[in-house]
This record gives sequence, structure tokens and C-alpha cells, in this order.
Amino acid sequence: MFKYRAKITKGAEIRYISHLDYAGVMERAIRRAKLPAAYSEGFNPHLKLAFASALSLGVTSEAEYVDFELTKNLCQPEVFDKLKAALPDGVKLLKLKPVKEPKPCKGKKHKALMAEVEEAVYEVFAPLTGDWDKAAAVIKKFNAAESFTVHRVTPKQNKEIEVKQYMLQPVKLSMCGDLVKLDMDIALTQSGSVKPGEVLDGLCQQYELPVEYKRALIHRKEMLGQGKPLIDLV
Repeated sequence: MFKYRAKITKGAEIRYISHLDYAGVMERAIRRAKLPAAYSEGFNPHLKLAFASALSLGVTSEAEYVDFELTKNLCQPEVFDKLKAALPDGVKLLKLKPVKEPKPCKGKKHKALMAEVEEAVYEVFAPLTGDWDKAAAVIKKFNAAESFTVHRVTPKQNKEIEVKQYMLQPVKLSMCGDLVKLDMDIALTQSGSVKPGEVLDGLCQQYELPVEYKRALIHRKEMLGQGKPLIDLV
């Protein structure tokens, strides 16, 4: 089998489709490109496709990563050109690299994509509803706090999340046109993480950050492992 890693986008056109539907978009594009896709064995074979980390509904991204396998060794430009042409609006193929597996004699395999991702960089945009100095004071207070807890409610469970353990860098505050911009660098661990929307909601509810959080736009800028973009780890 021959594995490739693709860096793709999730644009505003498809921001409200689920991760499962987004994966389906990629599967259909590979088939439409008539690439020799590899399938799993068993009663219900499916295309061998793996994403780094699911994106929350409504969030856009310029750094989604997906690994897929082919049964034939095609040259990279051919795979790139065919796949790029088969993708719909809202998904762009930015980069493509073959995944180099270690030699069999070393007894190792390349890490799974989900195991390589360690952090995600986000931009959060929201309309300012009050005083800029107050917004700056709120972010300063948050960055200085030793702990900050948010409440996550899901259909299966309610739980408290200690946010600061996942914040790799202080939140940066700036203006982008008429919108407040928050830069967040968040750790993605095997045991869990926190969503940028949860951080923003907590800032508004607990510290009264003067922004209209319900109109916030969240954008993923990059996903990293070992301090490098995931595309550079293959």
C-alpha cells in the first residue's frame, strides 16, 4: 500500500456540515478522481482514510489533515492534480506528501495521524460590544489566572474542564477591522482538550468579556506535532 498525507481546507461554504459528512466529501473526491484507493477487509469494506482531529460544527480551517492509501504507486503530481480537480467548493488541496514508512527491518510503523497531532492554533473573531480597555483587562486577567474552569454539556455527560492545562500560549488580543481577534494555541491530548468556543464562552460568562460571542467566527490556522505542521512530519 502507498500512503499519502493531504493538507486541505474547510471553507465557509461548508462550515455547517458535520465531520462525518466532511469525511464523506473526501471519500467521494478520491473516487471521483479515479485514484486506486485502498479499502479495508471484512464484511463492510471502507476506504482507508484517517483525519487528524475532528473540527467543531461551524468552524472553518486552513489546516485539516487526512491520510489515505492507494494500491498503486502513482507519482505525486498526478495524485495532487487529480484529487484537487475532484474536490468541491469549500475544500482546497493545499499540500500533498507521501508518507514514508520505516524499513521493515526496524520493526516500526509510522505513527497514526491522530497520534501525531499535539496542538491546534485558532483565530477567534467577534464583534466588540463595549470598551476596548475592558476587553484587554479581561484577557490579561485570564492569562494571569492559575486556573479557569468551564462547564461542558453533551448528550452523554456534563463535566467541568480545567482550561489552563490546555493553553500552550497566552491568549493574544487584537483588532481586525471591526472585530476583536483572539489568538489561541490549544493542546490536543489523548486524554482530552478544550474547544476555542468554550474558552470564549467562559470569558464572556465569567469575566464579562465585552464581545458578542454568539456571532463569533472561529478559524483553525494550523495543527502541529513536535512543533511542526503535520504535513512536515512525513
